[in-house]
Amino acid sequence: MLKTCYAGFTLAELLISLAILAEIATFTIPKVITVQQNSQKNAAAKEVIAAVSGAYQQYRLSQSASAGTTFGDLTPYLNYVAVDTTSHLDDHVTANADFDCSARICLKLHNGGRLFQYNSSDSFGGTNTTNALLLFFDPDGTRVGVSTDGPSKSVAFFLYFNGAITSRANVRTGTVSSTGAHAANPSADPSWFSW
Repeated sequence: MLKTCYAGFTLAELLISLAILAEIATFTIPKVITVQQNSQKNAAAKEVIAAVSGAYQQYRLSQSASAGTTFGDLTPYLNYVAVDTTSHLDDHVTANADFDCSARICLKLHNGGRLFQYNSSDSFGGTNTTNALLLFFDPDGTRVGVSTDGPSKSVAFFLYFNGAITSRANVRTGTVSSTGAHAANPSADPSWFSW
């Protein structure tokens, strides 16, 4: 004779299971969302790096790059939505500093971010492999300024005269831009950016 077994759950057991699942979701969902947002920003930054590199290569094919080449010389070779003259953007390191687009070339990109140069008149300043243009990419294109690191911070890039690009954390020894000498600073890259 076969006995029939029924696997049943009481209401209390179901409520406890739901409470445990809700607790797990409370801690994991925000982290999953943050990881997804960071990966989108990182992908956008890498897209910008490729675009700047391509624009510089096209510029060098059409004319000779020189110590006086500026970011403005590369803009005709970049694909962007508009020149932004009104935004204030986040610095790459400090919460107190911001970049005013009325004082520099700021390009509004298709991904919503802004690509800009520290000073509009900055040039390579020389033709050595350590001479560079200092560029920034703000992924959200707005001024948040709430922390020294985080999702809204800009990432700083150096475009070298020979066409190489590094971030502030990976600056070549002896790098010079028109803002002065630069040294590698691993903490200067925002937490959302990685090579």
